[in-house]
Amino acid sequence: MFTKFGAVNQYLQQRTLFAPLIFRKPSLNLGMVVVIPAYDEPFLLLSLMNLSRCTLPLCDVEVIVVINNSEQSSQAVRDRNQEIYLKALVWAKKNNKHRLKFHILYVPDLPSKSAGVGLARKIGMDEACWRLMKIRNKKGVIVCFDADSRCESNYFLALEEHFKAHPKTPACSIYFEHPLHGVEHDDAVYEAIVPYELHLRYYIQAQRLAGFPHAYHTVGSSMAVRVMAYQQQGGMNKRKAGEDFYFLHKFISLGQFSECLSTKVLPSPRPSHRVPFGTGRAVNEIISAKGGYESYHLSSFLDLKTLFDRVPSLFQAEPTEYERIVAELPDSVQGFLSQLDYVSKWEEIRSHTASRKAFVARFYKWFNAFMLMKYVHFTRDNYYPNVPVGEAAASLLSHIHACSFDHTQLSMLLSHYRTLDKQPFTKNPLAGRRRAR
Repeated sequence: MFTKFGAVNQYLQQRTLFAPLIFRKPSLNLGMVVVIPAYDEPFLLLSLMNLSRCTLPLCDVEVIVVINNSEQSSQAVRDRNQEIYLKALVWAKKNNKHRLKFHILYVPDLPSKSAGVGLARKIGMDEACWRLMKIRNKKGVIVCFDADSRCESNYFLALEEHFKAHPKTPACSIYFEHPLHGVEHDDAVYEAIVPYELHLRYYIQAQRLAGFPHAYHTVGSSMAVRVMAYQQQGGMNKRKAGEDFYFLHKFISLGQFSECLSTKVLPSPRPSHRVPFGTGRAVNEIISAKGGYESYHLSSFLDLKTLFDRVPSLFQAEPTEYERIVAELPDSVQGFLSQLDYVSKWEEIRSHTASRKAFVARFYKWFNAFMLMKYVHFTRDNYYPNVPVGEAAASLLSHIHACSFDHTQLSMLLSHYRTLDKQPFTKNPLAGRRRAR
């Protein structure tokens, strides 16, 4: 089976945790599968209803819901999961259409060591692989969504058009905005999501200002990947938190990563204690702190820019010059690099590359998003303590536009950052941008 795709067949045989869980034959026109992990999600049906109202693309679409719990989950969680599972089965039977099918899976008693959102996504995404490869659709797309998210009505259509317009892209992030008002949550929740989303957007735009080519959002409910690329990169991980960050950066480092900006996902702003970090945890902390939230100091990124600006010239520099070059960098960058065997690493990179372009690409495979995060944590602890997120966000906007912004107006700042994030990112759209006079 799948002899035409030998490497892919190896993934399905060796890296999946289950044999196919859905036995109904997929449509020969199936081109997109949306995967939704669901753990104790009483309002799952609202998300399914939202998807059912989306305009269908040219290809057929399936939605796979993975209701799950660990072997140590309480009886109350098990009962609620069972209840929503039965309701979802009834709903799916009534709402399945010729070109849009909903599959509801219940996978209980997952090993407590690995049970969580990463494992649930993996189960659903692997199932999507089985479905797409059964009809030999190597161009099929697997989309990640959440059980408490919503989306615009052009969601399917925009994703289909995006992957057609970017035939070389292995994966993409999807534009998102948390709802800032509504009736589903207390006002305190909507107020708390503003500084957190502002932090997320500031962090990405600060990386872009520094010249980091891998500065993309990695939000689990807002990402999509080609089925072939998914398998070639080893599939989804089983992390209980941060699974989206680790997953997407495998594809970002390949090059040709893209952003789908023509539709919108609305992730839930709800508070949660399920994971050690992320939206739910941050919202809880902000509510407890009565609105206070901090982010990284802009100086960390401005200092880092001095290194990134020098990266192309490192290709022509002799290894004996590396220490001199570093000595000319800001103290924060020098301090961070001093912890690394950077001279040997840069020599290795240079010896394995024959062009400046290849050198730069290989450099950023070393100084990747994980390294950058270590850097900002190092500078936070040793040089530039965190500041209120409004202060950081206003400083970056002032640096770009050469005019002042009120750091206390978080909603206004967030609106500016949403506008920035809607602009396509090639490599570094902020670098070299002339400041207004």
